[in-house]
Amino acid sequence: MFSFENKRILVTGGTGSMGKTFVRRVLRGELGTPRKVIVFSRDEAKQHDMRMSYQHNRVATEEIIYRNFINVLEFRIGDVRSYSDVCSAVKDVDIVVNAAAMKQVPTCEYFPLQAILTNCIGPSNIVRAIQENDLPVETVIAISTDKACKPINVMGMTKSLQERIINAANILVPKTRFICVRYGNVLASRGSVIPLFHEQIRKGGPVTITVPEMTRFLLNLNQAVDTVFAALRDAYPGDTFVPNAPSATVLNIVKALIHNRDIEIREIGIRPGEKIHEIMVSEEEINHCIKRGDYYVIRSMLPELHDPEIRKPNALIKEFSSADNVLDFPETVALLKKNCLMIEDVPSGREAELLR
Repeated sequence: MFSFENKRILVTGGTGSMGKTFVRRVLRGELGTPRKVIVFSRDEAKQHDMRMSYQHNRVATEEIIYRNFINVLEFRIGDVRSYSDVCSAVKDVDIVVNAAAMKQVPTCEYFPLQAILTNCIGPSNIVRAIQENDLPVETVIAISTDKACKPINVMGMTKSLQERIINAANILVPKTRFICVRYGNVLASRGSVIPLFHEQIRKGGPVTITVPEMTRFLLNLNQAVDTVFAALRDAYPGDTFVPNAPSATVLNIVKALIHNRDIEIREIGIRPGEKIHEIMVSEEEINHCIKRGDYYVIRSMLPELHDPEIRKPNALIKEFSSADNVLDFPETVALLKKNCLMIEDVPSGREAELLR
C-alpha cells in the first residue's frame, strides 16, 4: 500500500496552483505523515508568500525564514533547467513530483526554446540526476496535459516529449518507477481562462471568447491532486493516469459566469496553437488504454514495460475527446456552482490568491 509516511517529497514548480494544493494535502497526512516536503522553484516571492500562508499565526516571522531547512516544509530556490540545481534538490528524496512547466499556449508558441528548456530538459535533468548519481529515488511522477495528446502547439509537443522522457526512464533507471498523469484544464488555476473571465466581468466586459463551440475538459484542483494520488498508489512503471473528466463549451462557461448581467460576449478567434476540441486519449492510445478504478490508464508502448500478467480489454473504443459528452448549460452552471466559481462566490485580489 502506497504511503507518504516518513518519506521525503520534492515538488518542482511547487508554488503553482496544483503544487500548492498537492503540498497542502500531503501535509494534512492523507496518505501518511511525510518527513520532509521540499518546494523547489525559481520565484522567491511566490515561495515567500506560500511560506507566510502556512505561518500566518506565528508572531516571529524571522523564525519561519531562518529555520527553513529544519521545518517539515522546506523551500528551495532552483530551476529544473539547471542540472546542478536538480542534483542538489533530488539528493536524499524518495518521491519527485515534477509540476514545473511553461504551460501558456501562446507564450510557448512565441518562445519555443524556453518551453523546451523547462518542459523537456527539466524532466531530462531529473532522470539524469538519478541515473548518474545512482540516487535511491522510489518514484518520479510528471504532470502532463491533454494538449500532449496529438499535439499541434509547442506546449503540447514539449509535454508529449516529457511523457516519452519519463516513460523511457524506466528502462534507463529500472530501480525508480517513472509515471505520468495527464489531465485537462484545471478550474481557476493560475493562468487559466476563468480568472480572466472573472476580471472581465468585474470590469463590465466585454468578455472575450475564442469560438463559441470550443470545448475543454474541466476538473478542479483537488481532482487534479486526486489523479496524482491515484497514480502514486496504483501506477506501474510507464503508466499515464487520465481522469474521466467532463467537458463544457467556452460559450456556456461564459454565459454561466455572466449570469443575468448585461455584458457583451465578443468572439476574437482562435489563439496561436489552439484546438477547437482537446483529446485526452488518442485513437492510437486506446489500444493500450485500460480502466483502473475511476481512471483510464495508458500503458507504455515500450515492450520492455509490458506486464504479461495484465491482460485487460481496451477501456475505450474511440478517442476520448472534449467533444464527447459535453455538459449542457444547466450542468455547466451546476459544475461552476459546486466549485464556488460563480463570480459572487469568488473573492478578489490578495484574498483570492491565498485561497488557491
